[in-house]
Parts: sequence; structure tokens; C-alpha cells
Amino acid sequence: MAIQYATFAGGCFWCMVKPFDETPGIKAVVSGYTGGHVENPSYEQVCSETTGHVEAVQITFDDDVYSYEQLLATFWTLIDPTDAGGQFFDRGQSYTTAIFYHDEEQRELAERSKADLEASGKFDKPIAVKILPASTFYAAEDYHQYYYKKNPMHYERYAVGSGRKAFQEQHWGHKR
Repeated sequence: MAIQYATFAGGCFWCMVKPFDETPGIKAVVSGYTGGHVENPSYEQVCSETTGHVEAVQITFDDDVYSYEQLLATFWTLIDPTDAGGQFFDRGQSYTTAIFYHDEEQRELAERSKADLEASGKFDKPIAVKILPASTFYAAEDYHQYYYKKNPMHYERYAVGSGRKAFQEQHWGHKR
């Protein structure tokens, strides 16, 4: 078993957990904050846009069952990769997108994956997702963890109301 970590920022972390959590080989998906300069920030601090952190998920996965390349492929289908100002309804730096690599191999795979998406012609604007070295990841408050399980009706309304689900259907042809 090759346990590894992957860290992705894709806007609201609530919407980033379910697709990964329902995948074989995924051991855990933790909602949290990373990339900033404030230690152990709160949700309110991150939303204030003063910490430098983004909402993100950190995935513990078995690379022998579900590869990092497969995680990247899933990640791209969860976001609008051309939006540099946030994701869907959520605007601002704390909702921007990034792939945080944990080693050189992840960096190379992320760069290749981004280049492949850019070259595919799927989007008519540049891919805005940053590829950055992983830094300290701070778990979000308990009420944010696995939100889709704790508050399924609110989660579903949010995913639809934010425009994320419609974007996924339009650009990736699937329903999540």
C-alpha cells in the first residue's frame, strides 16, 4: 500500500469532498486551509481575505488503488479552471484554485496535466489554476468536515445554486 497525500484548492471545500470521498482507494478527505501566513486560522479569518490561505482539501489516498493522475483528472472536472477570481458563487482569493504538490513527481504530473488541459482546446480562456508547493495544512472546524453527509439537503442546494453542478454538466457531461 502506497499511502500519499494530495492537496487541492477548488473553491468551496464542501463541494470538493464528496467526489473524492466516494472513490475507492481514498482513505480520508479533510477540509481545511493552506497557502497562507496565519497559523491555525479560523473560517472567519480565512474568509476575511487577510490570511493568504485558500479553502482546500487534503486527500489521503492509496496510490496503488487510485493514482495521483486519476485524482488530478477528477479535480479538473470539479472546478472552472479558467476562473482566477474564485469559483462559481464564491469570490475572492480564499476561493481560488491551486494544486499543492507534495513532491517533485506530483509537481511534474500536475504541470503535465495542466498543459494537457490547456492544449485540449476544451476552454477558450487560459487555465488559471496555480501549481504550488504544499505547505502547512490546517484542518477546518469540525462542522465543515464531510459537510455533504452532515447536511445533505443544504449541501445539494448549495452545489446547484452556486452554479457548480450546471458547469460540470455543461463542460464535463456528467452529474455528480
